[in-house]
Amino acid sequence: MAGRIEDYALLGDCYSAALVGKDGSVDWLCWPRFDADACFAALLGTPEHGRWLLAAADASARVSRRYRDDTLILETRFETDEGAVVVIDFMPPHGDPPNLIRIVAGERGTVRMRTELVVRYGYGATVPWCSKLDPQTLMAVAGPDMVVLRSPMPLRGQDLRSVAEFSVSAGERLSFVLCWGPSHLPPPEGTDAECELSRTAKFWTDWCAAHRGDRGAWDEAVSRSLITLKALTYAPTGGIVAAPTTSLPERIGGARNWDYRFCWLRDATMTLLALLNAGHLAEAKAWREWLVRAAAGAPSQTQILYGIAGERRATEWEVPWLPGYEGSAPVRIGNAAHRQLQLDVFGEVMGALHQARLNGLAASESAWALQLALLEHLEQIWEEPDEGIWEVRGPRQHFTFSKAMAWVAFDRGIKGIEAFGLKGPLERWCTLRERIHADVCRHGFDAELGSFVQAYGSRQLDASLLLLPTLGFLPASDPRFAGTVAAIERRLLTEGFVLRYHTGQTDDGLPAGEGAFLACSFWLADAYALMGRTEEARKLFERLLALRNDVGLLAEEYDPAARRQIGNFPQAFSHISLLNTAHNLGPAAKPPEPRAGGRSDAAD
Repeated sequence: MAGRIEDYALLGDCYSAALVGKDGSVDWLCWPRFDADACFAALLGTPEHGRWLLAAADASARVSRRYRDDTLILETRFETDEGAVVVIDFMPPHGDPPNLIRIVAGERGTVRMRTELVVRYGYGATVPWCSKLDPQTLMAVAGPDMVVLRSPMPLRGQDLRSVAEFSVSAGERLSFVLCWGPSHLPPPEGTDAECELSRTAKFWTDWCAAHRGDRGAWDEAVSRSLITLKALTYAPTGGIVAAPTTSLPERIGGARNWDYRFCWLRDATMTLLALLNAGHLAEAKAWREWLVRAAAGAPSQTQILYGIAGERRATEWEVPWLPGYEGSAPVRIGNAAHRQLQLDVFGEVMGALHQARLNGLAASESAWALQLALLEHLEQIWEEPDEGIWEVRGPRQHFTFSKAMAWVAFDRGIKGIEAFGLKGPLERWCTLRERIHADVCRHGFDAELGSFVQAYGSRQLDASLLLLPTLGFLPASDPRFAGTVAAIERRLLTEGFVLRYHTGQTDDGLPAGEGAFLACSFWLADAYALMGRTEEARKLFERLLALRNDVGLLAEEYDPAARRQIGNFPQAFSHISLLNTAHNLGPAAKPPEPRAGGRSDAAD
């Protein structure tokens, strides 16, 4: 069985990523891209589905770990009565070929170690043909894929695994280098592990040196979240995956298991703000450019998610040979939500491109042309029902947040004309902005509940409504927003954390049950801050920081009853929300409505 989700740490090279557990087992790796087939898939099954173990042979060894400061270099310490060793794990950034390197460094005494390599291509389905290039170099080939392991000692075959036992004494350093290459080419040349370690450390420390801003006591959490966000970036295009994993469940044993190795337009504005607030302008610009390229084309064909290079096809299928994380089936590859209509993404694209201009990113004529086309299409469809921000698989509804984001789209278009002199139908958009605002306030607010509701005619609540003042739709002082926050506190809080909505009371086409969505809890902290409830905001933020695992990582959700992280991991949206809340609460906090680019004077 795989470890608990929070027992994993992230390795990455800005092309792909791996997850390594506290037990020293790399249980997930997709090569050579985030969205490639996994060659290690034990995370969603058993060791027979692929992994690479490197750990003390004594299962009772005491284990601790940390990332080196300002890097993605993981150090896992194994201590026994006879000695102690540190396993240093990393993936050299922008590697060509891509490498996963593990260095065993003896600290004290002598420790008996064990390594076990199980390569299974195609998400655990395919046993490769293994051969030795020399006594210490193993090659595993199947179809288009090849991995080569260069080991400091010979490995032997055992039950379709490659294993070795060895001892490491104080002062010794042994390097294991695993690399990938196309099977039709010669095996990749060997690499100097120690040189790659120095290069990797320099890459990350240089990148972190550009962080901007004073977060005080939260600086470590902010830095780790920024490193995580950078690690989830596909360097060639600037696209940022929502998570490097698929099908980690939103409820253990449940069916809410999705492939998150894609880039969502919905994340656009928050991602851009997180990068801009930290001073990472190059990454923000690359993300903006990815966004423009991905969304380009006929506006009627705009998708909610795309591949890391902007691919549109994300066909969803199930993997029958993988039992799923702790039996949480099915395991899904691809994401059928790419075919959904979600009106909120129009507002996200418009908001992100407006923020790019506000923050001084170089002007882009193609970006404004895209915006004009998107708004022309949105004028025709904003009154239609959609699947909403949470990508329900039940009937389409008139989701309140979707309509509010349609308002955002036109509001940012208007601001583009007013603030930057861009050309567009200002009068028509102003009229439509007022009409949408009035429509949302008339049909999306329930006077009896004193709250905005999930969908027109519904009495259900939705945590996305916490974003209304952040978006500039209403001031945080508006009694309707105060009523919404109070209603969410009454009905969507579970042990102090926020549910997206009640899955048992909303027809989302799926069995009920999931954890608290971490981004929503950060949104509540933001709402408290905007309402002047600063101490409550800080306390909630500190509680959320305490949920991070021992190396500072967050999954998508948290199960308060089981006290464990659930959902895909690490989740970019959770870390992006952490970054933005830290900025809102920190010494350099901006005035309210940081995403709005100025208050709206739309009528209600």
